[in-house]
Amino acid sequence: MGSLEEDELVQMVQDFIESDHSSNSPTTFITSSNHHPLHNKTQYFILQDILRSDTSSSEAKIMKYVLKHMRGKNGYEKTTILSRWLVKRMRKDGLNASLYQTSWSTSLGCPAGEYEYIEVIIEDEKNINDPMRLIVDIDFKSQFELARPTEYYKELTNSLPLIFVGRENKLSKIISLLCSAAKQSLREKGLHVPPWRTNAYMQSKWLSKCHKELNIIGNSNKVVSIMKPKKRDLGGGESELSSQLSNMSINCC
Repeated sequence: MGSLEEDELVQMVQDFIESDHSSNSPTTFITSSNHHPLHNKTQYFILQDILRSDTSSSEAKIMKYVLKHMRGKNGYEKTTILSRWLVKRMRKDGLNASLYQTSWSTSLGCPAGEYEYIEVIIEDEKNINDPMRLIVDIDFKSQFELARPTEYYKELTNSLPLIFVGRENKLSKIISLLCSAAKQSLREKGLHVPPWRTNAYMQSKWLSKCHKELNIIGNSNKVVSIMKPKKRDLGGGESELSSQLSNMSINCC
């Protein structure tokens, strides 16, 4: 997220606070009583707004299944083998789950890479032509860790879920906000922002248009199908503030 977008982000939330909250509101009190700059606190409030307001009943249902199977697996390394194991268990539960791998080529400021996540398709009986696509990442929180984070950045990442279950638009907003905060944290520590911590690179991990389904039978990474880019789910469940932020996200490379 560039400096212009960061300025727009701060102005957007300032306008939101001034128009929708009185001086005695909890939000205003927390902002004025905390030592973090306004820019930091507004980012924190937006993140909580996204995490709290953008959760549908389908996401909550899938998260329940995931947590049921992942209980007791906290000490396990989050490998492809564990992801395959989880997909098999979710399929036994009757869920349309698959293991996917994204890949992207090098572009300006964005090195090539690849990543894996689980996809779950939720069919809607009322609208069978527009199923909901959910992304499940069992190692989500660690993807945003920094070696020498500021206290504020640690506060942000500590509020992230260990396991992510959600739609693409929700994930895109979280990535954009965390990448902006990571850049701020690194600069405050006098560190260079590496290309693998840019918004473009992080968006590409989960939202790259090039993604393939991996074979979950056995231990090979045999490709069983090549998928075309799916229509992004921009459905309901968003607050006004989260909706505005989604329009500011940067396209992946």
